[in-house]
Amino acid sequence: MARMDAKTFNCEKELTLAVIGGKWKMLILWHLGKEGTKRFGELKALMPGITQRMLVNQLRELEDDQIVERKVYPVVPPKVEYSLTKQGESLMPILDSMYQWGKNYMENVLEKPDNTASSK
Repeated sequence: MARMDAKTFNCEKELTLAVIGGKWKMLILWHLGKEGTKRFGELKALMPGITQRMLVNQLRELEDDQIVERKVYPVVPPKVEYSLTKQGESLMPILDSMYQWGKNYMENVLEKPDNTASSK
């Protein structure tokens, strides 16, 4: 069952941000969406700044929200893989758009010399 109730949000945009918001969830989703199924250690290696505890918590929340699927294999040592659900896959166009917007903003605003002073 999802960990959120849609009635607690003022609008759908707020709900979307609650599901995917934060630094780590979008990165987790990006890696799973672009590179496919990953084991915990592989995800951790792709995000050097994340702690093990934070990764566990973020994966659990994404799993609770039915965005990420956790598959446990009955082997020793334990093998656990994470992948996007259909609902998670549906977020990829949004993340692609956010990536393109960020890239454009970086190139045209952050890395562009400030010309406002010369236009006064």
